[in-house]
Amino acid sequence: MGLADQKCVPCKGGVAPLKGDELRAYHEQVPTWELVNEHHLAKTWKFTNFAKALEFVNRVGALAEQEGHHPWIHFTWGIVRIELWTHKIDGLCESDFILAAKIDGL
Repeated sequence: MGLADQKCVPCKGGVAPLKGDELRAYHEQVPTWELVNEHHLAKTWKFTNFAKALEFVNRVGALAEQEGHHPWIHFTWGIVRIELWTHKIDGLCESDFILAAKIDGL
């Protein structure tokens, strides 16, 4: 089962963030996302106008609500940047990669 076929699971804390080989194995499944300091994922999209960027933001927002996992969304005219990490553990967990794969599917 691919990442995009899985469901995000809320993190209750008390677990270590992904690191090293395990982290790299997840990242290989969403290679278009930037892995930043083994702490978060980031990706930027460019659109031809404000309305198209806003439409994408709204689709990501609906997906985030459905999954119960919410990214940091930066939005301006024609540009959307999304950053993902799990705040409870101050790093990355499997759900961050699941949401990244699902966003790529939009």
